[in-house]
Amino acid sequence: MRKISAKGKDLKEINQALRASLNGKEVTIAEADHLHGLAAGLKHGEVLIEGNAGDYLGVLNDGAAIEVTQSVGKYAADNMTSGTVIVNGDAEYGAGQYCYGGTLIIYGEAGDFTATMNKGATIIVAGDVGDEVGTYMLDGELVVVGNAGENFANFLIRGDVYIGGEWKNLGHNTKIEPLTREEISKLEAYFGTYGIDADPIEFQKIAAASEKPFYK
Repeated sequence: MRKISAKGKDLKEINQALRASLNGKEVTIAEADHLHGLAAGLKHGEVLIEGNAGDYLGVLNDGAAIEVTQSVGKYAADNMTSGTVIVNGDAEYGAGQYCYGGTLIIYGEAGDFTATMNKGATIIVAGDVGDEVGTYMLDGELVVVGNAGENFANFLIRGDVYIGGEWKNLGHNTKIEPLTREEISKLEAYFGTYGIDADPIEFQKIAAASEKPFYK
């Protein structure tokens, strides 16, 4: 495993060093919280970021496994198509926006507009989330173990949304459905795989009231 220190270095320099080191190897990056856009557009490899990371971590991820030992800034995993991004702390505004695929795991809390326009990714937040989370979701899955703020799943169109806690209020075009046996088994598998202490029986499913909420 190669370790790269980002202290005093710019994004271009670190991303070039990262890509040059990924050939079949794991790469660790330290002191990178000042960099925005780190590990962008990777198609393979394993990247461990020690400490915090800046905004746009793993943007356009297309197959890499990226893990942060602490927290991240805004727009983590933005536009991801495949691969995984794991955040062991908190994520700020807009984590998992516009994703087409892949998996985003946040073990802490996530900010407002997490999972906005999710189009196919699996996004799991082990803590609480902010307002407008899951807004305009088109596909994929959103699992919130904790509580949600205002307008949860606002204008949900398609996709599966599950929550173990409470919400301030649901957004437009939502309804509550009971979990099926298959969905309970699916949540159990997620929690077992990612080491999340949660009981699927306590979860509720938020579904779209209509697939065409903007037409009457």
